[in-house]
Amino acid sequence: MAEAHSAVAFSFTVTPDGYDVRINHEALKAVWESGVVSWKKRIGKLKNNIHNGVFPASLYSWLIVVTIVLAVQLVSYDPSFGFIQLIHLHIPYVNSASSSLLGLYISTIVFGTLIWIAKFLVLKYLLKLLLSYHKWIYEVHGRTSFTTKLWFTLIKLYGGRKPLLMSYQASIPKLPVPDLRSSVNNYLNSVQHLMPAEKYKEVETLADDFCKGVGKKFQRYLILKSWWATNYVSDWWEEYIYLRGRSPIMINSNYYGLDALLVHNTSVQAARAANLIYAMLMYRREVDREELRPILINNVVPLCSAQYERQFNTTRIPGIETDKLVHFKESNHITVYHKGRYFKVLIKHKQRFLKPAELEIIFQKILDDNSAPMEGEEHLAALTAGERIPWAKARQEYFNHGKNKTSLDAIEKAAFCVTFDTEPQEYDPKDPSKLDRYGKAMIHGKGYDRWFDKSFTFVVCSNGQIGFNAEHSWADAPLMAQTWEACQQHELRHGYDEKGHCLGTPECEPPHPIRLHWEIPTPCIDVIESSFQVATKLMNDLDLHIMMFTEFGKGFVKTCKVSPDAFIQAALQLTYYRMENKFCLTYESSMTRLFREGRTETVRSCTAEVCNFALALNEGKPKSECIKLLNKAAETHQKLYRDTMTGRGVDRHLFCLYVVSKYLDIESPFLSKALSEPWKLSTSQTPHQQTDRLDLNKYPDRICGGGGFGPVTDDGYGVSYIIAGEDTIFFHISCKVSCPHTDSHKFGATLKKSLCDMREMFSKN
Repeated sequence: MAEAHSAVAFSFTVTPDGYDVRINHEALKAVWESGVVSWKKRIGKLKNNIHNGVFPASLYSWLIVVTIVLAVQLVSYDPSFGFIQLIHLHIPYVNSASSSLLGLYISTIVFGTLIWIAKFLVLKYLLKLLLSYHKWIYEVHGRTSFTTKLWFTLIKLYGGRKPLLMSYQASIPKLPVPDLRSSVNNYLNSVQHLMPAEKYKEVETLADDFCKGVGKKFQRYLILKSWWATNYVSDWWEEYIYLRGRSPIMINSNYYGLDALLVHNTSVQAARAANLIYAMLMYRREVDREELRPILINNVVPLCSAQYERQFNTTRIPGIETDKLVHFKESNHITVYHKGRYFKVLIKHKQRFLKPAELEIIFQKILDDNSAPMEGEEHLAALTAGERIPWAKARQEYFNHGKNKTSLDAIEKAAFCVTFDTEPQEYDPKDPSKLDRYGKAMIHGKGYDRWFDKSFTFVVCSNGQIGFNAEHSWADAPLMAQTWEACQQHELRHGYDEKGHCLGTPECEPPHPIRLHWEIPTPCIDVIESSFQVATKLMNDLDLHIMMFTEFGKGFVKTCKVSPDAFIQAALQLTYYRMENKFCLTYESSMTRLFREGRTETVRSCTAEVCNFALALNEGKPKSECIKLLNKAAETHQKLYRDTMTGRGVDRHLFCLYVVSKYLDIESPFLSKALSEPWKLSTSQTPHQQTDRLDLNKYPDRICGGGGFGPVTDDGYGVSYIIAGEDTIFFHISCKVSCPHTDSHKFGATLKKSLCDMREMFSKN
């Protein structure tokens, strides 16, 4: 109760002698400081809003414009053609020479301000027009057209200076709705070589009927939505693909990430956690203050920054029919899970963030705490790993009041969640299975030690290695990859002492970790254990293999004059064919962040051209022929990738047309057919070095192990890869144990051979 008493700023009692008033000066000081911090944040937010509102112009340019107009006016030349005098007539002033002169100055400043407003509106619209030009992305590096060179010059000239994170948002164009016939034709091109002739003819007929019939109606509704909404895809994609799913999100939706595998910073678990959590909090502050630089392609073209807003202080709330994402404006704590217990950890002391050395003390107290979990507490997070409906019902019935609500609020309102694992994880070249176990620990853990609904759970292993598990609906993997780069930079700069502890000394007595308390009744425990059984079944059915491929990397691929991504995609098709003796519909994720609130689009990477290449290489055709076919396949792949980035993809368009059909209650056989085809090979490349924070040429041992996801279908593969430097590629391969003809380790071994066979094509022997 001491904390409660000290939190009271003043108290008074009535006595026979009068009033007895007691003032707690420390509490009043805390209230004052809290108010000051709150107002600083409001003022900072206002400054950022003004900066972003006038961008690409600046407030400094207002001073220049007004000064020029005043100077011209003072030399007895009217730059407004009488407009200043018109403003002057409507300004009330005392009828005297001095006040008349003051009124003229005010009129001139008002006119200059109007000119400046017109200027920044024109610049903003001009920048939006410039950013709508996408032909630059199709041009070969080193052979840039005059139009594109002129465009780059104009972007640099009118693109603004010192942008904040959200400065470009108002100028980033909207995602256009593709032409209906073009999308349908592109779909048909992507499946023709994967279907028997009779089946393709049937699909072609359905497609033609759709374009001539209800498709036109659906398209009109979609165009109308694109005029009204910021992005015609993203809200429906988030709702129907993520939030309305009633199946478990563990493995099926959430993804994971690994540590840098070639360097071991410290084996002190509390110290590693403290340094990186402090780095994440500093990164969050950069995002909140918009000090984080927006990502610019070629240092010129901005990507949409909307996804950053929900990275921290965000949780997914289960519902009966649909979940919802809840973002809290501010959070001054994190929650920590260790050995079945939950703790609330305050991250500030007297309005400043706790230093790494101070956080380490708190975390060590948690690690040294040997108290037993409360009844039902240890497996509580299994609710977030199981089916969504039982969790939604349990949350409403058992966590809506009392201690349970208070403790659940502490988890859901935390900046993010942290788990201290009791097992070590590492990369061991002599035992590759350790890397597989590392990946499984991150994607599902024990099924009850990750809060899968949180935007992300930061995992710290007992030997200091780290990783994360991220919920997918709030944003896509590149944001977590960028966060990791920032953490790596911080760790390089601050580091550890010779004993592995955080540098620096505590400047205060850190607040004690607060143990969360629960009163979980037996019926709720039954629901928890039922969800845990669902999670256990999912975990046992996951076959995950992580392969560190070191025979070559992008350095060699670039000497082949082939896109590294296209090269790897070709290897994946060759591998799948060697495994299954056929090709399959393949999903590759591409980003659409060139458009406002853009997320992802699908590259249908199993093209006829790449199939021809895979067949030729597998049949032992001459190297020159195989290289020619690979180059053709790479060109096709690059065009498809660029099409998806510039809003000409197929799948999001068809998906939105399907949603419109459901709203209108009109069945479309073509859309039902097109959207029901399984992705037996689902792939994604994790970006590396999105910013210049981490120089891998200087620190090559800091390459990240990347991350992965679960298989999309029961009889298919999920493959994530990261090109981690000049001579290393990480592959994360997942499938299901229950499928008799899928095997992640066999796929990895076949992929390795496929890559080496492709390298052999370019040998001179």
